[in-house]
Amino acid sequence: MSKKYIRVALDAMGGDLAPAEPVKAAVEALEKRKILHMTLVGKEEVIRAELEKYQYPEDRLEILDAREVIEMAESPVNAIRKKKDSSIVKGLRLVKEGTCDAFVTAGSTGATLAGGQLLVGRIRGIERPPLAPLLPTAKGPVLLVDCGANVDARASQLVQFAQMGSIYMKNMTGIENPRVALVNIGAEEEKGNALVKEVFPLLKACEGINFIGNIEAREIPEGAADVVVCDAFVGNVILKLYEGLATMLLKKIKAALMSTIPSKIGALLIKPALKGLLKEFNITSYGGAPMLGLRGLVVKTHGNSEAVEIRNAIEQCIQFKKKDINGQFVAQMGLGAQKEKALKDPALESTAQDSTAQEEKGSF
Repeated sequence: MSKKYIRVALDAMGGDLAPAEPVKAAVEALEKRKILHMTLVGKEEVIRAELEKYQYPEDRLEILDAREVIEMAESPVNAIRKKKDSSIVKGLRLVKEGTCDAFVTAGSTGATLAGGQLLVGRIRGIERPPLAPLLPTAKGPVLLVDCGANVDARASQLVQFAQMGSIYMKNMTGIENPRVALVNIGAEEEKGNALVKEVFPLLKACEGINFIGNIEAREIPEGAADVVVCDAFVGNVILKLYEGLATMLLKKIKAALMSTIPSKIGALLIKPALKGLLKEFNITSYGGAPMLGLRGLVVKTHGNSEAVEIRNAIEQCIQFKKKDINGQFVAQMGLGAQKEKALKDPALESTAQDSTAQEEKGSF
């Protein structure tokens, strides 16, 4: 295979809508991006049956047969160790071996997080890789770091989250000096629990980031920061509330607009403006949540992802590779001279289990 391609592996069996939506996303991405080569990972006969619906460049798409599927309720670490013929494990191994530049999955979050660390491994000097989705705000996207990978994080890890988040936002969105904020229950430096009190002065003294202090959760949708730093427990609560509130508001608005004849007429008049607004705040337009700090890129999309979100996640992978984000981490964070971290972290199993022992449909 020519080295001119950016090579992305896609879990064709992961998520509620597999294989239809992942396969559709792959075909659409290949049509849009001539630089792209896709590897669909999963049961070959199922994937081929789905591909019969489409015309696609056969020289830029291949199938890697994987006979097992990791279910959402399985123990993440045990599943990674035992189901070696699963689409997640095989996809992650493609990244580890350098066969592919990135792996995208809508499958088990816990297995993806555990496998990312156990199989792909961390960049030398990175303590823990965070899961970092982009969220819509009134002033553009904000990066939430961490939203699900490290429930019990240390202060030094949050500092690295801030550094990686700042580098990612600068290179991926073009924000020259991203504003970095720490999630807290108040703006004052002395507020918060032991973790945020410890990390505040570290972030304040950290060179290379534009730390603006604490941020309260209500300020996030207003776009008060470009990078929001927290442990995974706090971040996951923010993410789920964000998604739940958005879904509820959309249902309420639709019900109100359809409630009477005058409101229906009004709905027709405001439909173009409303569609534009909804598109601006559509979280699927940002793709998935990358695991920052791994030796290769792993991107997790929602469990109920449709083709558009998966396709946008594939686009993320292309930009990540083009911008050499991992190279930027190493260069700007001074990671090259640090000792290699052990791939098997004693706290990994409990972290993975805590983050997604029982995943909710449609969630990271």
